[in-house]
Amino acid sequence: MPKAVWNDLIVAESDDTVLVEGNHYFPRSALRDDLLRESATNTVCPWKGTASYYTLEHEGRTSVDAVWYYPDPKPEAEMVRGRVAFWKDVRVVD
Repeated sequence: MPKAVWNDLIVAESDDTVLVEGNHYFPRSALRDDLLRESATNTVCPWKGTASYYTLEHEGRTSVDAVWYYPDPKPEAEMVRGRVAFWKDVRVVD
């Protein structure tokens, strides 16, 4: 089962991920809310739409914008709606 791991913490775990462009998109419900902080960052993907971000925080450690999601993806990227993906110092392992 895929897991997103940050600083030895499992931040998300699910056997229901969608693989897009090499990234596992986890259901939003699989993500630990206690580690999240809203971010004002947005980026634009030409085919998926505008991405929003969360920062991870735990015991004085921070990973800025390490989690991204598409709140309103374009029609061709509908498979990522309600899902989150990870980068930076978050590893996805099986």
